[in-house]
Amino acid sequence: MADATVPLTKSGFDPAALATRAAIIVAVGVLATAPFWASRADLRMLMEALSFLALAQMWNLLAGYTGLISVGQQAYVGLGGYLFFALAMFAGIPVLWAIPLAAGVAALIAVPVGWLAFRLQGAYFAIGTWVIAEVFRLLAAQFPALGGGSGISLPVALAKSIAQTRGGRETVMYYVAFGIALLSVAGVWLLLRSRWGLALTAIRDSEPAAASLGVDVRRVKFMVYIATAAGTALTGAFIFLQKLRITPEAAFSVTEWSAFVIFIVVIGGLGTIEGPILGVILFFALRDLAADWGTWYLIGLGTIAIAVMLIDRRGIWGALRARGVPEIFATRRVLK
Repeated sequence: MADATVPLTKSGFDPAALATRAAIIVAVGVLATAPFWASRADLRMLMEALSFLALAQMWNLLAGYTGLISVGQQAYVGLGGYLFFALAMFAGIPVLWAIPLAAGVAALIAVPVGWLAFRLQGAYFAIGTWVIAEVFRLLAAQFPALGGGSGISLPVALAKSIAQTRGGRETVMYYVAFGIALLSVAGVWLLLRSRWGLALTAIRDSEPAAASLGVDVRRVKFMVYIATAAGTALTGAFIFLQKLRITPEAAFSVTEWSAFVIFIVVIGGLGTIEGPILGVILFFALRDLAADWGTWYLIGLGTIAIAVMLIDRRGIWGALRARGVPEIFATRRVLK
């Protein structure tokens, strides 16, 4: 059913919603052609933004729909990066194939890790995920073959296997980032449109009510945890392919891969697909404006996040929706 605040035409179409979706299609088309018009610096910035979008969608799916507040998703960013380096350098897996394979291995590792984390509840779960990430960081530093505590760089020959020219490599990597971001948005949207999505929406609204309707809350949460671990590791593998170097500190950085991602989702809108997209745009705009402020930049981000939560904890997108802005990614589904 359409929102009562949005007028419909006689045919039942919502002009504002159609215009918004048309704008999204145009934006996707512009991004798809970025290698043909963007400068090298702009292309790298777009790759970073697309990576953060994928990470934000994964964290939002975990926290926004299942209520699992994790401050340790950097565990899977770093795990994906290290698995990618190991598979590409020592297992002889082609570079581009090593990225999804690293995500698959990370998903398998997430099964016993998730079993351990799920023995904790509420705030203890959040702290537990951070502790797990720290354990991963310490373990990564114990492998001399992967550079130990000082890290390791991807051999030039492996980087050149993507494409011989720098421009060719950046184009290929951009489309990998573009594909991962599209996969994260489309994957979450399709999941929420499925019967699993109905269960997630019910859990988000009320866990006791969902359980009373027959939803296996723990099982659904566990499956989402595994799925988000795989998606996060996939993105992490790409991030460190782009960087061409990995260290334990960079791979398992709580600030870079958890704090910033949480900020993006919180200000954009928790529990929505559109929220992380809006959050990424605002985050990179703020970073471009205030990155030279040093510590004040981080203080400013924290202040903005607190202000948004105090004014409207639904985030900017939630506030816009309450004022009649049409939904872009409709996830409501009518069962026949």
